[in-house]
Amino acid sequence: MFPGIGTVLNILTIISGSVAGVFIGERLRDKTRNLITDVLGMVTILGAASAIIPLFKDGYTSMIPKGWSSMPILISLLLGGIIGSALNLEERVEMLGEYLRRKFKSEEGSFVEGFLDASLLFAIGPLAILGSISDGMGKGIDQLTLKSVLDGFASMAFASSLGWGVAASAISVGLYQGLWTIGGLFLGNVMADYQVDAMTITGGILLLAIGLRLLKVKNIPVGNLLPALFLAPFAALLFNSFI
Repeated sequence: MFPGIGTVLNILTIISGSVAGVFIGERLRDKTRNLITDVLGMVTILGAASAIIPLFKDGYTSMIPKGWSSMPILISLLLGGIIGSALNLEERVEMLGEYLRRKFKSEEGSFVEGFLDASLLFAIGPLAILGSISDGMGKGIDQLTLKSVLDGFASMAFASSLGWGVAASAISVGLYQGLWTIGGLFLGNVMADYQVDAMTITGGILLLAIGLRLLKVKNIPVGNLLPALFLAPFAALLFNSFI
């Protein structure tokens, strides 16, 4: 096997799950597809709650000054939002989705929404980061194999409601996890556990925002908050230095 094989597997499961989901979705009524989207929104919020759990565990809180455990996350989100808004990341991601829609010759509507939400859902989370680093370091692809199975079923459900944009999210996942794989290949073990926890917690909050979008409760520009994921480990390191 070669470094990156785990991400290749992940891409294939997303595409295959999306293809199956599209053909299933074509046989469903609009009312049923909307219900599936609502269910996905609720499950995404459940996943967000799971990702935020490290915020209350000793492995993370013991590495941050007492009473300040949420501050690295808050600072990461605020600074990340400012940077993302200045760079218009949400608009750029949507433009990429629209470009891919035209390339795929897909109808307007849910393509861009499917691409954006699926890209964020599949890329955010500890398995994408830890699994890719482990793959790059040659320590196996167990985590990415698990992620691939989960993403395959999730893409099937998403695509049945949101269409071909979900399949296009495989491009984003490939680029994102590919960068982490390269990081693992050249940098080794780049982050301490509490830094990964900070990134996971921040990702959990972004997942919550995605869930609210799917439920049409609040259309939060999650794309503009993406820099927070990269700032979180450094913010945690900064606060750790005060212990």
